[in-house]
Formats: sequence, C-alpha cells, structure tokens
Amino acid sequence: MLRKLLTSLGILASAAAAVAAPPYAPYKSDAANTIYNLLFCDDPARFIAKSTEKPTTWQLALASSPIDVSALEALANDPSQEGRIRYLAFQRLRTSGKGVPEKLLLGVIVEVPLSGGLDALAAYSEGSVRYVNQSGKLVVADDVPSFQPLVAALFTAAQPIVAKIGAWNKPRRAPPALGNIRMTFLVSDGLYFGEGPMALMQQEPLAAPVIKRATELLQAVVAASTK
Repeated sequence: MLRKLLTSLGILASAAAAVAAPPYAPYKSDAANTIYNLLFCDDPARFIAKSTEKPTTWQLALASSPIDVSALEALANDPSQEGRIRYLAFQRLRTSGKGVPEKLLLGVIVEVPLSGGLDALAAYSEGSVRYVNQSGKLVVADDVPSFQPLVAALFTAAQPIVAKIGAWNKPRRAPPALGNIRMTFLVSDGLYFGEGPMALMQQEPLAAPVIKRATELLQAVVAASTK
C-alpha cells in the first residue's frame, strides 16, 4: 500500500529525473524568479541580512556562529513566527546535528505548469500566502483574515500525505513538466514532495483534497488581487 501511494505521488519515479540544482528561473522576470526560489527556503543565505542592513532577531539566530541552539529552538517552536522562518530554524538545527520534531508541517507549495508558464502557490503555517502567476506577476499576502481558514484547510488536507511519506534528501528538483502537478511540503524534518500527472493526481485519494483546497485558496487570492 505504501509503495503504491509513493508511486502515485511520484516519489519513487523522481530518482530518474534529470539532474539539476536550484536556483531555477522559470520566469522572464528576475523578481518573479527570486520570489519563486524563496518559496522553498533551501538557500538560507538569501534570508540573512545584507552587510548594509540591521539584522532582525531571527536573522541573528539563523546566522549565529557558533550556533545558538537556544535561540534557534525558541524561533523554531514559536507558532507566531512565519512558517518559513520556523522551517529555516529547524533546518539549521537539523543540519547541525541537533534533534528536531518530525512531521510538523510549516509550508505547502503547489506548482502547476500551464501553456503560458508556471503557476506557483505557497501557503505557510502562520497564514501568509505567496502566488507567482504564469506571467510572472506576484501576489504577496500577509495577515489577510479571509485567507486564514483557506490556509488552515489546505494544511489539514496536506497532513495525511506528510504522515505517509518522508523527506527528500537531494536538491530540490527543477519545476515540473507540462501536464504534471507538484506538491512540496516544508516540514520540520525536511522538504517533502509528491508529483504526478494532473489527471491522475486529481483522482488520488490523498492528493485530490490538497488540489481542491489549493484551488480554493488560489481563487480567493486571484479575486482579492483583482479588486
């Protein structure tokens, strides 16, 4: 049963994918490519304050040398913090050999290639949303009350997948091919993902609810951005 699940979500087949490494540039706009790559939090250096900037408390914790375990643990376990920041804190702890909790979901990113380009929708545990349209247009939404229940529903739908699969231990793959859909999950113990043909994934018992909830959130984001 588990092998069937992993196959349907594209995990087992992914090992045969072409070798590539992030960052990727699926958009014509540099700004869109920057935001797209930031969605996945796999380059911590992009989040560290520049030499001309005053670092925030969380930036100091992430960049601490030697590692400030107490500060990072406080950051990672603070539910009021941004999901991306918590994920980065957990990954700094994990890659430094410190223990982290398993299966704590902090972000969901859904990528759908279209004829005009790549649509990418991301939601994080504190309720923020990022959307990169196939044209490269961007929507950044923080503290939008009407989005909160939609984000919560998306996380609820994603949790059963996270419970069944494990972390991907290779660099993030290039954007999915036309006809496929990819769901990436930022989890306390690593990056998880599932991928497959859209038509099949819409029928898959675990993937279908995530697609449905992501679609509902996307529709709300697009409607709000066009007002």
